[in-house]
Amino acid sequence: MNWLLPEYIADALPAEAARIESLRRRLLDHFKARGFEYVMPPMLEYLESLLTGAGQDLKLRTFQLVDQLSGRTLGVRADITPQAARLDAHLLNREGVTRLCYCGSVLHTLPASVCASREPLQIGAELYGYAGIAADLAVIRLLADAFAAIELPLARVDLGHVGIFRALGEAAGLSPEAEEDLLNLLQAKDVPGLNEACAAVAEPWRAALLALPQLYGGVETIAKAERELPALPAIAEALDGLRRIFAAAPELPLSVDLSDLRGYHYHNGVVFAAYCPAYPAAIALGGRYDGAGRAFGRARPATGFSLDLRELARLLPSTSEAGAILAPTDGDPALAVRIAALRAAGEIVVELLPGETACEGPRCDRRLVRAGEHWIIEAEG
Repeated sequence: MNWLLPEYIADALPAEAARIESLRRRLLDHFKARGFEYVMPPMLEYLESLLTGAGQDLKLRTFQLVDQLSGRTLGVRADITPQAARLDAHLLNREGVTRLCYCGSVLHTLPASVCASREPLQIGAELYGYAGIAADLAVIRLLADAFAAIELPLARVDLGHVGIFRALGEAAGLSPEAEEDLLNLLQAKDVPGLNEACAAVAEPWRAALLALPQLYGGVETIAKAERELPALPAIAEALDGLRRIFAAAPELPLSVDLSDLRGYHYHNGVVFAAYCPAYPAAIALGGRYDGAGRAFGRARPATGFSLDLRELARLLPSTSEAGAILAPTDGDPALAVRIAALRAAGEIVVELLPGETACEGPRCDRRLVRAGEHWIIEAEG
């Protein structure tokens, strides 16, 4: 049937679309009030721009097509973050800190999970030009404050650091293939598989790699990691950064998970995953990805987060929309003035067409009726 949509692609009907649009406005206003400037990168770019440097992990998720004008391969964006990095590094070209936010559809060749859309509506915020841990804390706070502003407080924010696994892999002399295998096992928290894969890894690196899935919990996990992991400078620096975030933000529901390495090839520092009550997967992901703009002329420090606005809208409780007002078909100039005044005051007024007696769209609970020379509002029976 020609009218069926592709798998994992869906329309947003009026009620859902209204919730999504309301959330979009509230979150972008939240970012704007904190100095994050809104940008709108294109849906389509030359493929190499979308996949350059840190964006290479997106290759399998990116739809590709041939440009009829240039003959070059184009990509439909699967993530807006690399585009934001391009804008910062190449077009804006600022020396100091740049704060950017965005919201737009992205397209994936395959869904991220059995319940995910292949067309997420990605909204996010990115901070460029500051290498210190204060920037990581700032974007985590921005995320937590945004959820508080929409009255959906976060249950927890898991912190990790890709530098820990990277340092262990280098010290153990892992090949790229072995590192990739271990990475996948850690992500799946497949402890038996991890034991088997680490059989040929020398100590103390084997014990350290096997300890990573157990290093999750509260701030005490950092001290536990210091005891159980080798005293490598990169690991000490990573754990110190995590401890500083905990110390600076005691009001946030922070926790630690050192085996959560999503975006490992993309990130190079602190990473985080935010969770909401009664939702099993992470609702937002973020972290540090320094150097993403190198291919565009400037390797800038960078950190940020993004989430799917469609998924977020489904988590919020449904609220009844304000009712609309029906206006009859009438050529009275006074009616037109009254309608304009009501709309200026924020009311929804539906003007009926000739022969139309009811509205099939918004819930109309009132009606404009003539009372002498005036038009008054009456409740719909």
